[in-house]
Amino acid sequence: VQLVESGGGLVQPGGSLRLSCARSGFAWRRYAIGWFRQAPGKQRAGVSCINNSDGRTYYADSVKGRFSISRDNTKNMVFLQMNSLKPEDTAVYYCTVDVGDCGSTWYVERKWDSWGQGTQVTVSS
Repeated sequence: VQLVESGGGLVQPGGSLRLSCARSGFAWRRYAIGWFRQAPGKQRAGVSCINNSDGRTYYADSVKGRFSISRDNTKNMVFLQMNSLKPEDTAVYYCTVDVGDCGSTWYVERKWDSWGQGTQVTVSS
């Protein structure tokens, strides 16, 4: 299983970025896909998750209404659209996978099996 994130960068507060996660080595459609982030000096924290079975989405309270997760199984890609970015969104963002659906504990890091290398998002003026 290999996951590769892209799309990070430097953006001003209020700006937008779209992160992408590409996979190789497994059947993408069988897996829930999660996005986590890790800010300097902090633990990795769940940002969003999208189900395998029904496309249901989940979001951390801190990003609800600003971030949107989507997946394109035909292209083996998952996206995280991030709008109205704030300085506190600055972090390394990771995508991850787990068999089945997100579940009620999707935000728990140890639930997830495989991780990408991460992409840096910096929100600063």
